[in-house]
Amino acid sequence: MLMPTQQFILLPPQGLRAVAALTPRAHSFLVESERALGARDTTLLSGLRVLDSIRADGPKLVELTPAAQLALKAQFPGLRVVPVVFFRPQFVRETIVWPIATTKATRTLTLSIVSAGTGQPLRNAFVAAFTDFEARRGAQGVTNAKGEVKLALGAARKAIERLYIYPEAGHWGTLRRELVLKTGGVIQLIPIDLGYTDALRYFYGNQPLDAGRGITVGVIDTGIDLNHPDLQVDGGQNTVQGEDPADFGDNGEHHGTHVAGIIAARGTPPEGVRGLAPGVRLRSYRVFGKADNRATNFAIAKAIDRAVTDGCDIINMSLGNGPADETTTAAISDARAQGSIVIVAAGNDDRSPVSFPASLAHSVAVSAMGRKGTFPRRTTQFGDVAAPYGQDRHNFIAAFSNIGPEIALTGPGVGIISTVPGGYAVMDGTSMACPAASGAAAAILSKLPDVLGMPRTIVRSSSMLRAIYKTAHRLEFGEDYEGQGILTI
Repeated sequence: MLMPTQQFILLPPQGLRAVAALTPRAHSFLVESERALGARDTTLLSGLRVLDSIRADGPKLVELTPAAQLALKAQFPGLRVVPVVFFRPQFVRETIVWPIATTKATRTLTLSIVSAGTGQPLRNAFVAAFTDFEARRGAQGVTNAKGEVKLALGAARKAIERLYIYPEAGHWGTLRRELVLKTGGVIQLIPIDLGYTDALRYFYGNQPLDAGRGITVGVIDTGIDLNHPDLQVDGGQNTVQGEDPADFGDNGEHHGTHVAGIIAARGTPPEGVRGLAPGVRLRSYRVFGKADNRATNFAIAKAIDRAVTDGCDIINMSLGNGPADETTTAAISDARAQGSIVIVAAGNDDRSPVSFPASLAHSVAVSAMGRKGTFPRRTTQFGDVAAPYGQDRHNFIAAFSNIGPEIALTGPGVGIISTVPGGYAVMDGTSMACPAASGAAAAILSKLPDVLGMPRTIVRSSSMLRAIYKTAHRLEFGEDYEGQGILTI
């Protein structure tokens, strides 16, 4: 009988590299396991299969039987055996509408979703209709090629407490409250105007094409579209176990491409969009599998290690919502020790504590803010407006944003227009605020050659942080909401 196996990560006692505290025998075991990649039977240890490696003397992704796990801990007590855990992108659609307790009603209600500009049907729009939002009761669906969606609400006419519609691209979403839906109803969505002043452009305008020159930014995410006319991707790696390392383009989720555009898009409105640091060397590290919204701690650690090796000055991580994890902690600490800064989304759990890994001392945690007047009427962004308001009462910290003493910065994260494969879309979340901070930081640091020229140690990364924090100004939300404030370019 085959023994059941479970995936684990083998870590050195400290960081991602074997150090003097590791015995020669344990060090040799790590190195030898590199040569055993993919082998189902290994002389290293019965019940062990090595799946992936970050470096010869560093972490390994392995499968272990329960007996092999016990034997490993007994033979090599210096090695850490860490479970594989998962993280998710930090944009709002993933958190505000899940889960929906869909009824088992056989009778459905059909809606049509169309463009307000042309009347054309909009396919692949996500629709969530709540009869009781607090209890998450209602129905959901995705529009077909005719722009139609069938909602299992038990009647052809139904009172709805909240209706959320998130289009795939090209349009603003909508939020409607306290309405009656009926079969045959039509909802119009507003097309995106690329010359529109959203929150990102309100605070930062359109930066020159050379902003950020000399800085390398790594985006650890769902991959970046390699064919978008507004983006130039310098290279990268796919660190998802079992996938092609050279396939670091967008995985179909669009999230990483949107993040990348906020940092480095090179378009000119109204034909395209412009990021905050279009002059950076932009690199893509895909940690989410094809059409998958979960990333493992091993894939993330491997991407961080590769980004540092590739000379990334700033590493953007618009992901989180996972458990505290030794592998991710070690990777971020290593990055800081080697002169890179890691900027991380704080999470979108409705003012909950800052999520991991943004909560780490070596992370730069970013909350999301917005501004009234930077999104059209009746869009989903109206649901994000909440106190506290800033000294300028048009500014607010997004209702979804996590907060706490770990917050280092805030950034525009409500109603942000950016790149997606094949066009442009509006997204919300600390996922959007995070690259706003990364892009602003890149534009600031590109003007500081003395700091950039320092040896790549923790002294360099600390100097980089001091330099960007000097430009921050507070909007009077309070420290737990904004930390040092919003960066000024």
